[in-house]
Amino acid sequence: MTDKHELLTRLPTELGGLQAGPIERVEHELEPWEKRCHALADVLDFHKIINTEEKRRGVEGLGAELVGKLSYYERWIVAFANILLQKGLLTPDDVARKMEEVAIRFDISLSACMHSG
Repeated sequence: MTDKHELLTRLPTELGGLQAGPIERVEHELEPWEKRCHALADVLDFHKIINTEEKRRGVEGLGAELVGKLSYYERWIVAFANILLQKGLLTPDDVARKMEEVAIRFDISLSACMHSG
């Protein structure tokens, strides 16, 4: 199999058979944002906005570089945003506005923590 053939036939999330180190099996408690992400996936599926197959294709569509750099739930979030943008249910302005709100909330909570100690 040639490298070009592999690029055309292997999805970015298909890692089977590739050289890699041992799998690190680490059990960890999900972070609150990861739990919210999982809940969001359930809500989007329940309301027939994004189903499991669309989410899978959305993650695969991120490409090998992003798949390799993002964590499991970060991939979900980016895939959800892309799909919602494609469906016209979300705009870049919506995303930017929400990111600003979160940044402000984060800065405020960070400041409060730093000044309380």
